Amino acid sequence: MHTEPGTENGHAPRHAGHDLRHHGDAEVRDDGARLVDLAVNVRAGTPPDWLRERIAGSLTGLAAYPDGRTAREAVAARHGLPADRVLLTAGAAEAFVLLARALKVRRPVVVHPQFTEPEAALRDAGHAVDRVLLRASDGFRLDPAAVPEDADLVVIGNPTNPTSVLHPAASVARLARPGRTLVVDEAFMDAVPGEREALAGRTDVPGLVVLRSLTKTWGLAGLRIGYVLAAPGTIAELERAQPLWPVSTPALAAAEACVSDRALAEAADAARRIAADRDHLVAGLREFAPDGLVVAEPAEGPFVLMRLPRAAAVRRHLRSLGYAVRRGDTFPGLDEEWLRLAVRDRVTVNGFLQALDRAMTLADR
Repeated sequence: MHTEPGTENGHAPRHAGHDLRHHGDAEVRDDGARLVDLAVNVRAGTPPDWLRERIAGSLTGLAAYPDGRTAREAVAARHGLPADRVLLTAGAAEAFVLLARALKVRRPVVVHPQFTEPEAALRDAGHAVDRVLLRASDGFRLDPAAVPEDADLVVIGNPTNPTSVLHPAASVARLARPGRTLVVDEAFMDAVPGEREALAGRTDVPGLVVLRSLTKTWGLAGLRIGYVLAAPGTIAELERAQPLWPVSTPALAAAEACVSDRALAEAADAARRIAADRDHLVAGLREFAPDGLVVAEPAEGPFVLMRLPRAAAVRRHLRSLGYAVRRGDTFPGLDEEWLRLAVRDRVTVNGFLQALDRAMTLADR
């Protein structure tokens, strides 16, 4: 476990200066729209035509208020759960806000580096947030003992954005305690072949809350659809904090479609392709090791984290060469030497690797 300056008792200060609201989409806004996008972790070439048609078909029902019962039951069946253990949300981001506002929390802890929205939501709700920082020297692996015993809310991503670490399910489950809510962000788990190490669907882990997103694999970031899996009492608390009709009719149609047998088979195929494309990307990045580039390995998500000298300058030169990548210094536990890359097809990766070679040469001048 790594500590930041000013840390007390092995935990980071409660107000450290990271831009928790910076996300990868900032890299491709405005003039960045013309760039090849390796900054946003949404699968390229999505949504597929059949899903677009399914969503378009729902538009004839827009005069009626959304009815989420069928979609909720479909999601529950996908995970072998009763419907009262499922809550549909306007993306996983809404779920973080609901957790922060609805649950009575005394000492929330966020395990970093990870997606920053959970901490931002907790802070916005008035909570003082402690951090446990995993170390690059340990491969950003989880040490359950590093989390303070009196934490009554613990948030961790698996596989973790941006490190691409896939924590063993047994290690994550060891974080569970009576009286503690354990929030596991599995937004990228369906990009892991076989969804190994998933906790979604488990009912034997006390206080477990699993978040899933359908926006990453299916290219639905603009539609906003995700869901929460938890004990019925927790689901009821979160649902009371939601406004009426929080998920639109098109998003409900997408949720039902994306947990169908056809969709699950397609997602499984996509996960295998992503794994192969990621291996190709990592192999290419290893060629830059003599220049000081280090890849966080083993990478298991649809993105790769790398550290390299003069990363900020390299990122600027990459933009001039037509490629957008995600800066890493907005993630607690990382600094300006880190960059995150979304996994893309081999042709795109080969072009990027050539641009990276050029960008590193320019940064050395």
